[in-house]
Amino acid sequence: MSKPHILVFPYPAQGHILALLDLTHHLALAGITITIVITPKNLPILNPLLSSHPNNIQTLVLPFPPHPEIPAGAEHIREVGNTGNYPFINALSKLQPQIIHWFTTHPKPPAALIHDFFLGWTHQLAAQLNIPRIAFYGVAAFFTTVFRRCWHNPNILTNNSDILFHGIPGQPSFKRGHLPSVFLRYRESEPDSEFVKESFLSNDGAWACVFNTFRRLESPYLDHIRAELGHSRVYAVGPLGSNRSENSSTGSEVLNWLDAFEEEGSVLYVCFGSQKLLKKKQMEALAMGLERSQTRFVWVAPTPNKEQLEQGYGLVPDGFVDRVSGRGMVVTGWAPQVAILRHRVVGGFVSHCGWNSVMEAMVSGVVIMGWPMEADQFLNAGLLVEEIGVAVRVCEGADSVPDPNELCRVVKRVMSGESPEKRRAKLMREESVRAVSEGGDSSMEVDQLVQALLQLGENKL
Repeated sequence: MSKPHILVFPYPAQGHILALLDLTHHLALAGITITIVITPKNLPILNPLLSSHPNNIQTLVLPFPPHPEIPAGAEHIREVGNTGNYPFINALSKLQPQIIHWFTTHPKPPAALIHDFFLGWTHQLAAQLNIPRIAFYGVAAFFTTVFRRCWHNPNILTNNSDILFHGIPGQPSFKRGHLPSVFLRYRESEPDSEFVKESFLSNDGAWACVFNTFRRLESPYLDHIRAELGHSRVYAVGPLGSNRSENSSTGSEVLNWLDAFEEEGSVLYVCFGSQKLLKKKQMEALAMGLERSQTRFVWVAPTPNKEQLEQGYGLVPDGFVDRVSGRGMVVTGWAPQVAILRHRVVGGFVSHCGWNSVMEAMVSGVVIMGWPMEADQFLNAGLLVEEIGVAVRVCEGADSVPDPNELCRVVKRVMSGESPEKRRAKLMREESVRAVSEGGDSSMEVDQLVQALLQLGENKL
C-alpha cells in the first residue's frame, strides 16, 4: 500500500500547535508523508519535529497575510493575546489562493487535510481541492460539546443567569462569563465575527474529528459528539505529548533541586502557562498562601517587562525567596513542565486548567488546584472538579485575587497524605498511561486513523 500525502494546517497559538504537532509525529512514524502549512516566524516551532522526520515531513512556508487589527510582524497569538483570535482566523483564510496554487502544481498532492478546529473555514479549501478534511481538537470533548452548542444557539447570551446545557451528558451549567472567550467575543453582523461563527459551524461538516483526550476520561462526551455528528469517525488519541522533547539543560537546576527531596508527591508545582502574568495583588496573595502553607513548591513566575509593570503586573514580593529558602523555588524564566510534573516528588499543580497542562497532569498523576481565567479553562475546571474528581478550585477569573488563608488551607489538605483527589489522580494516571500504551484505546484509535488515511491515499491513486 503506498503511503499517502497529508496536508496539516496548525493554528499559531501555543496551546493549539503543540498537540497537533504531537499527532503529526505519530502519523510520520506510520510512514505517512506530511506537509505542514506554516508562516515564517513560526517555523522554529517545527524544528524538533523536522529533525526527527527529515524524510517525510516538509513545510509549506507562506507569508502571514496582513489584517488591519494585527500589528505588523505578529504571527503568533502570544504576540497579541486572546483578543487576536478573530483577526488571526480571518487573516489566515487569505492563504487559500496560495495553497490552491501549491496543490495544483504538486506532483503528488495531499489526499486529505488535517486542520486545527480554529480553522473550520478550510471547508472551502478542501471543497475546492476535492479532498476530505479532518478537524483536530486539542481541547476536551466536554468543552467541544458545550462550544458547539454555543455556536448553534448564539442567543443563549441574552440570558444573564447561569446557562444550562440541556441534553449534554450531566446537564452542565455555566455562568455567562465562564463560557469560551472566543464565543463571548462574537458580535452579530460584524464581518470578522460572522466569518468566525461560520468557520466554527463548518467543523460539523468535517469528514472526521480527532481529539487530544482519552475514552476513560471523556467517553460520555465523545459518544455524544458521535451521535450529534451522525458518524463514528471521532477519534480520541490522547494524551498526546508523551514524546515531546524539552530543553532539559535549561531546566536541570529545578530538577536537581527536586531530586534532593525524598517524600513522594510532597512538592506543589505552580504555573499558569507560558504567557500568563499575574497582577501585583494576585502575586502577593499567591506568595502569602504558599508561604503559610508550609508546603514545598516550585513556582514559575515570569518576570513582566517595563511596560507590563506599568500596567499593574507584579513581581514576586521582596524578601519572599529568602523566607521560603530551602522549601520553595521560584523560576522566573522557562521551566521543563513535563519533566517537573513527572518527577516522583511532585504531587500537586496550581494551574489555569489549559488542556495541554491538564493532559500533562493526567499522565503524571498529580492533583490539579484550578484557577481558570479564560478560553476553555472554566469548562475544563468544571469537568475536572465536578465530573472526574481529580481537581479542586482555588480561585476563579483573570482578575480575582485568591484569599491567602483559603489557598493555604486547600494546599495543606490536598497535599497532605492521601486526599481523595490524590487517589483519583493516581487512578487517572494509570488510565491515561494504559490508553496510550500498545493495545490501549488511544493507541488503537491512532492506528484506526492511520488506516483511514491510508485508505484515503489509496482512493486518490
